[in-house]
Amino acid sequence: MTRTILHVDMDAFYVSVEMRRHPELAGQPVVVGGSGRRGVVAAANYEARRFGVFSAMPGATARQRCPQAVFLPGDHAHYSDVSAQVHAIFHDITPLVEPIALDEAFLDVTGSRRLFGDGATIGALIRQRIADELDLPSSVGVATNKFVAKLASKAAKPRPTPNGVLPGPGVLVVEPGREVAFVHPLPVSALWGVGPATLTKLERLGVRTVADLAALPIDVLERAVGTAHGRHLAELASAHDTRPVEPHRDAKSIGQEETFSTDLVTHDEILAEMVRLADLVGSRLRSHELAARTVTLKIRFTTFETITRSVTVDTPVSAGPVIVAALDAAMRSIDLSSGVRLVGVSASNLCAPVEQLSLLEDDSWGPASRAVDEIRDRFGHDAISPARSLGRRRVRRPWG
Repeated sequence: MTRTILHVDMDAFYVSVEMRRHPELAGQPVVVGGSGRRGVVAAANYEARRFGVFSAMPGATARQRCPQAVFLPGDHAHYSDVSAQVHAIFHDITPLVEPIALDEAFLDVTGSRRLFGDGATIGALIRQRIADELDLPSSVGVATNKFVAKLASKAAKPRPTPNGVLPGPGVLVVEPGREVAFVHPLPVSALWGVGPATLTKLERLGVRTVADLAALPIDVLERAVGTAHGRHLAELASAHDTRPVEPHRDAKSIGQEETFSTDLVTHDEILAEMVRLADLVGSRLRSHELAARTVTLKIRFTTFETITRSVTVDTPVSAGPVIVAALDAAMRSIDLSSGVRLVGVSASNLCAPVEQLSLLEDDSWGPASRAVDEIRDRFGHDAISPARSLGRRRVRRPWG
């Protein structure tokens, strides 16, 4: 049976969620993040993208390119809550959902066609439900494999132009047998694994499009980019991708990090940020029913030097206070005299949770963490926070 794979991608997700709170900003260029001297753009709507504003761009650059843009602070906890609602709609259609990020996922709807219709019908149904129930826009690519479905979802999106934002089709279907014809006209940079370095090597060989790459002898390609990478790119150039949708793909790490507009210079300041970030990491761990054997503190100094300090514990942890306790000594051993611009906390070496009765964590943290989770499930993430982190709510970026 020919597979039917959907890639669903929310349109400018963070901004779209914020626009529900600020409907008065409809039609204006809006940016999430980017505030402050060192701010970074987390997301920009299509009106802002018309002026060359994109995610990961320094906020100062975004302001230069689009002075009239409205800059809003981010709220990652709220975006996570909304993402869970979006994914719940996916699971109403099929159990085969592979989350890629808060705002996108692959769905294998092959077994759902008899109930809901063909891929185009299912894609339209999902878009309509997200719009009706959550008041959010999305785009859907439909194909026989994940690689082509992802490219199709990008082609289904709105397109910013100097004269305005052109609406996309919303759902774009690449029919079976048309995969090669769809991918060959695309720029070679559209292929997974073609970053700046690889693109430079391919351009030296005269490769500009996917069709150019497909016509390149495999031995020439392998000499240029390496054997394994060359074979991978050749497979994609032929629109070949056999990877299944993996609904239970194991996460390798979970983390949060933040860049600050003003340097942190004391251990107490770092501790306050660690408490807040560890609380978010612990919450995400528990939501995935995971615990961590290794926790890591990431520090980036004003000089851009970056260091990490990892601690492996005897008993897997999933509570924020325990993560902080594990990292506290390592944090206090760091010389902060040059100033700190970024702090991150992550959890890795993940496993199933166990009752945590180590010296780091007494048996009160398990029930306490569950109570916190229940409050947040009912009233939202911001309903309860560690006392030390109150008043320190900022844009937070996932790390891992």
